[in-house]
Amino acid sequence: MQLAGKRVLVTGASQGIGADTAFRFAAHGAHVHLVARSAELLDLQVKRITEFGGSASAHVADLADAELIRALAAEVETPDVLVNNAGAGRWLFLDETSADELRTMTAVPYLAALLLTREYLGAMRARGSGWIVNVNSPVSRLPIPGCAGYQSARWALRGLTASLRLDLRGTGVGVSEVVPGKVSSEYFVNNPGAEERIPAIARLIPSVTPQRCAKAIVDAVERERAEHLFPWQLKAFEISGRLFPGLTSYLAWKTGTHR
Repeated sequence: MQLAGKRVLVTGASQGIGADTAFRFAAHGAHVHLVARSAELLDLQVKRITEFGGSASAHVADLADAELIRALAAEVETPDVLVNNAGAGRWLFLDETSADELRTMTAVPYLAALLLTREYLGAMRARGSGWIVNVNSPVSRLPIPGCAGYQSARWALRGLTASLRLDLRGTGVGVSEVVPGKVSSEYFVNNPGAEERIPAIARLIPSVTPQRCAKAIVDAVERERAEHLFPWQLKAFEISGRLFPGLTSYLAWKTGTHR
């Protein structure tokens, strides 16, 4: 897909992967709609883009609220590219996670992507074009102990991606799933304790920057790529999990967090 002149909507765009993705799309000549909860942080990102010479607008919305998702869809015309990047949730054992927190981490990323995509899908199908990118986590490929709620939401997002890919085949609307390894972003600062729960074996996968993630997302749209896992060590673990699921699960458990 050629991006110049296209409209792109990016969720979770106030910082990290989302902010750099919005900037990169704008640098390719697209008008970018940035969505997040913080008006102040969004305004900083819009200023960054416009000072560079790009085109962008900010939209404040809490995507855990279905009513605000509907309001956002009414406010922003159906984009050419929808990037479902917003995510939330701590890495906790199920019985140490409150019911409210479980609902929140299910709402974002999974329900936010599900409902926002639903709002725009009819118009995309009617015009016969569009691209949807779901940004997922490595825990959607590698089960690890100590993050049941968060991991469940990420597996649900993976299921949504696979279902959409089949449903939209031949319609002109494409779907990409981009899965980076551990990202050197604000996530682990905002979710203390999560980093310590990464199994030792998974620490063999190098960290990647938000800028590299942004490049992967934009490349996936430009090249109309269905799936991109990176770095290569993550892809190797994913293949290992399919070929040797028992061994891979054992190693994740053995080197992971325990009570």
